[in-house]
Amino acid sequence: MNEPRKLVITDLAKGLPAITPSFGAALAEACAVCLEEQKHSQGAEITVNGDFDAKFELSWQPVTAQMLRCWNDEEFTTEQAAYGIAFLIIRELTDLTVIERSRKGTGFDYWLGTSDTDEGQPFKNKVRLEVSGIRKGNLSLVKARVKQKKEQTKVSDGEFPAYIIIVEFSTPLSYVERK
Repeated sequence: MNEPRKLVITDLAKGLPAITPSFGAALAEACAVCLEEQKHSQGAEITVNGDFDAKFELSWQPVTAQMLRCWNDEEFTTEQAAYGIAFLIIRELTDLTVIERSRKGTGFDYWLGTSDTDEGQPFKNKVRLEVSGIRKGNLSLVKARVKQKKEQTKVSDGEFPAYIIIVEFSTPLSYVERK
């Protein structure tokens, strides 16, 4: 494995095709809270396993008391933080980015595509993305969650492939599997 690349979490505040800058900034805050509550320091490395083998050095904004009060719901915060990390990782490891939020009942969270997705062919080269976060776990729990999420995406199986991304914050690690 090569030297870790940098993953600047506050870059989420620049926005993505389907993520407004303000929502991206909120995701970055959730990431910072999850990482600092797990006692990580700036420069902590996240390892990516599964269909990819990579390491990223993480940087994020300092956590304030106001942020801790805002992000006091651990389950919600972990889910939002996982989205943020997953969006950055998928952009780094593929030519895909988040281009649209999925609707309830589809079995996945977001549509991925290239940033130059043709408006005339809105589903050309699209990929489904399902994300899950674990605040404190281990590789066995992560792999069990991958299996659960693969099952969840079956409702929309068909023409479009899917990426399942699990983000675990205590290690930290991310498991990425293409289905």
